[in-house]
Amino acid sequence: MEEKLNDLKNRLAEISDLNNAAAVLGWDQQTYMPPGGASARARQLATLSHIAHEKFTDDVIGHLLDDLRAYAGGLPYDSDDASLIRVAKRDYDKARRVPSTLVSEITHTTAQAFDVWRKAKAESRFSDFVPYLQRNLDLKRRYAECLGYTDRIYDPLLDDYEPGMKTAQVEAIFANVKQEIVPLVHAIAPKQHMVDNSFLHQAFDEQKQWDIGIEAARFIGYAFERGRQDRSPHPFTTSFSIDDVRITTRFMHDYFPAAFFATMHETGHALYNQGIRHELERTPLADGASLGAHESQSRMWENLVGRSRPFWKFFMPRVKAVFPEQFKNADAEKMYRAVNRVQPSLIRVEADEVTYNLHIMLRFELENALLEGRIAVNDLPEVWNSKMQEYLGITPPDDAHGVLQDVHWSHGSFGYFPTYSLGNFFAAQLFDQIRKDISSLDDHLKKGEFHILLDWLRANLHTHGRKFTLNELANKITGEFLQTYSFTAYLKNKYGEIYNL
Repeated sequence: MEEKLNDLKNRLAEISDLNNAAAVLGWDQQTYMPPGGASARARQLATLSHIAHEKFTDDVIGHLLDDLRAYAGGLPYDSDDASLIRVAKRDYDKARRVPSTLVSEITHTTAQAFDVWRKAKAESRFSDFVPYLQRNLDLKRRYAECLGYTDRIYDPLLDDYEPGMKTAQVEAIFANVKQEIVPLVHAIAPKQHMVDNSFLHQAFDEQKQWDIGIEAARFIGYAFERGRQDRSPHPFTTSFSIDDVRITTRFMHDYFPAAFFATMHETGHALYNQGIRHELERTPLADGASLGAHESQSRMWENLVGRSRPFWKFFMPRVKAVFPEQFKNADAEKMYRAVNRVQPSLIRVEADEVTYNLHIMLRFELENALLEGRIAVNDLPEVWNSKMQEYLGITPPDDAHGVLQDVHWSHGSFGYFPTYSLGNFFAAQLFDQIRKDISSLDDHLKKGEFHILLDWLRANLHTHGRKFTLNELANKITGEFLQTYSFTAYLKNKYGEIYNL
């Protein structure tokens, strides 16, 4: 069995190298590639995805996985080898259902769509993006049909990002959370004047924003010798190796939180990948457990830490040193309240913690409606604006601030959006457990001792990579499966205190 296991590992390592090489090209496309390179890059990415898929779905790998099944059954469930065989088998069975030609067609089309989306957003012209979005949608329907489903076409797409999760489960979770969030939004609405964040809307030099973001990322543990930050139209994190995990951010010259919290968010993702055990490198386990698990880390560092009172007691002097004029009348308490102001907003990534999940629910509903043919792509801006009014009481002035604001549909990433909310819920659940295990957590954060929190996350979450599903991780770490009451209690307690509810 050892010889077969080593053969499997060597083959998977080669496939990992191909996928990581494609990731480098994808990162370059969104950061430094000249616009004229879009067509060639689409072909290059399509070629790499085709080769990687062909290698992974080879009969030899299937035979190796079948031969190793009994061996894996005799090992502890959480052992590296048993987990590798289990996860690789799951990935293999899914990949075998999808032709390599379709994989390369999806990659080629989405690479082209990204470039069109970027221009369409800059010019606020949804009509330019329509044929590419329609093509992405058609391809994802074909992809879902290849994978097969019993209930909803969205199920296999969601499963790509959150293994084992069903559309009906997400709908039930969202319905429960919505019952808690909407009354809170209504309770805060007449008290918005209690929190002043006007001083965050000033002119902020971009280089200084860059510098203070880098400083925050260093403080919370991002190892820049194994990563870097660049600029992109939409912030993202990508990993080519446990030792090469990169983030991007983007800037608003007249609003401080935009770049700062984008950097905090992406740093949370990067800390996860940098914390995976090196023994898992070049295997299917060398990534986060799921997108929900990954988003729990980005949202935790962005919000539960970055928008906390202890964080600003530590970090405010450093921000004031960089922007003395803008923050001359602000202290840690004023900053804490300002960055937590609740106000329905047009842009998801700028949304406060209370209204953020309403943005996700809106996108989740639209994705299902698009895939099921209940709305047409051409009608999307009108439906989007209507739902924004229904959910948040505001209407986008143009497509750039509405239907074109997110990059995900250009990538064909239908099924991704729910994981942001699942990440919010899991982050709060984890934080409850962290506070039980580290009763002095706030004191450590006030002193800038972020390694206390990071060490806990490394030992309990990051180290496992993809060995477990989100529910398995939740149960392993907290003693119960994913739940939402920690999150809703967190919102009620935090914002009840801020707004004197």
